[in-house]
Amino acid sequence: MRDFLRSLPVFAGPVQEFGPAEVPVEPTELFGRWLREAVSGGVREPHAMTLSTCDSAGEPDARVLILKDLDEQGWWFATNAKSVKGSQLTDCPAAALTFYWPQVARQVRVRGPVITGEPDVCASDFLSRGIGARAVALASAESTPLDSRASCQRAVADARQRLNENPDWVSPTWRVYAVAAHVVEFWQADTDRMHVRVQYRRRADGWHHTLLWP
Repeated sequence: MRDFLRSLPVFAGPVQEFGPAEVPVEPTELFGRWLREAVSGGVREPHAMTLSTCDSAGEPDARVLILKDLDEQGWWFATNAKSVKGSQLTDCPAAALTFYWPQVARQVRVRGPVITGEPDVCASDFLSRGIGARAVALASAESTPLDSRASCQRAVADARQRLNENPDWVSPTWRVYAVAAHVVEFWQADTDRMHVRVQYRRRADGWHHTLLWP
């Protein structure tokens, strides 16, 4: 396995140019620029991100979600409050996000406390989802043991029928969360491992950024 892993290429795509002169005041501005460049560079699902959380015992956990929005409050995503990640966010309301775009050899890391969206924001997000996704969210006891695939299919079919009868039905446990970032790091790969790293930290007077060693 070691030889196989070492044989796999790293930074196989074109490596982008990025320097300190291109760093704006706000990290959200740079993220928006990099996100669009990831799209132009052929990255599939560039809004996919790894959400890292901890449970009440301090054990880490991670999974991939989709970034739903980015504004002055934070980096938004949605999930069921009764899911494992929802429970972890209740026990330890802080999280980290990681975006990795291999086609352009870039990653972005975000850390901070987690806030919960207002009920109308949560409801609006739920209703914006396709009927299939809403049916699964309503029917699923997410992350708990499932006795058979057939049981899941029956529950989802029943929820879908109820949604057809009541399209405005909203899951009472659906939540939209935001990571209110206090640290954001941008990482641009270099084939000689002279990676460019820019870290933003939020202070009382606003954002400050600095270069980091590779």
